[in-house]
Amino acid sequence: MTWGEQNTEAEGHKQLDYAIEEGINFIDTAELYSVPSKKETYGSTEKIIGTWLQKRGKRDDVVIASKIVGPAEFTKHIRKGFFIKDEFEDAIHKSLQRLQTDYIDLYQLHWPERQTNYFGKLGYTHDNNDIWQDNFAEVLHLLEGFIKQGKIRNIGISNETAYGAMRYAEEAKKGSPKMITIQNPYNLLNRKDEIGLTEVLHRENIGHLPYSPLGFGMLTGKYLEEIPKNSRVDLFPNYNRYMNENSYKATRQYNEIAKKHGISLTQMSLAFVNQQPFVTSNIIGATTMEQLSENIGSIDITLTDQIINEINAVHAQVPNPAP
Repeated sequence: MTWGEQNTEAEGHKQLDYAIEEGINFIDTAELYSVPSKKETYGSTEKIIGTWLQKRGKRDDVVIASKIVGPAEFTKHIRKGFFIKDEFEDAIHKSLQRLQTDYIDLYQLHWPERQTNYFGKLGYTHDNNDIWQDNFAEVLHLLEGFIKQGKIRNIGISNETAYGAMRYAEEAKKGSPKMITIQNPYNLLNRKDEIGLTEVLHRENIGHLPYSPLGFGMLTGKYLEEIPKNSRVDLFPNYNRYMNENSYKATRQYNEIAKKHGISLTQMSLAFVNQQPFVTSNIIGATTMEQLSENIGSIDITLTDQIINEINAVHAQVPNPAP
């Protein structure tokens, strides 16, 4: 999601080439990207992936995922953001065009239409003025049409709750296509999905695709002393979800655990996510090649029971400081 804003097309292509060489085959994006969302860079990340796909000349050995925006004030430059036929038609057609491909392997709803607790909200507060109508069955029916056309192959949800995941799962049992994945934030500072969602994932066989596994960079440790120049929080100060007092408190303790066991905080944080039994693919991100190399290297690290126990002890003291 940094490609087209913090990263150039050439840098994006270089990262992709290296990732493929290292065995990665899953590439996740969205029509919304690059971030922060604005009219001038709408769809820029998909375009960069598209030119890379064309240059590379191979398509079937990679899994491409993208997303349609939901309704929000910050996406009005894209469209209204409702999951109806015309908006699906517009979003899918434009994504295919930018990606320069005939199909998208995994097509996701970027966040729900209804008001619920996502994007930094831990608890749910009901809004009696929410005008959302129950349309889980209709959304699946519409997506089924695009699957039959061959434009998308599988479907998933993002920034969703246990309620939404379960409702889609129940509708699928009536014959509709199944939401096979959920892409939510998950990291050492935000383990809220463990509270109720992960049981749904296990019992309904839905894969978790954690994003922000490093908490916007907080879990690299780079913000513990000062905010580095040209870091994401320096460039975009409103990306500060992980910068509260308890996040710093927990991160310092996690950093001590990593140092004690001779690994970097970055790789310990990523390895923790990798080892969760409900995780299908850990969505890493990087703005530099050095960061990308370290992130990919986390796959070779297995945390011992002792490290996990020490991590869980910190989590018990400072649970979910940045939901």
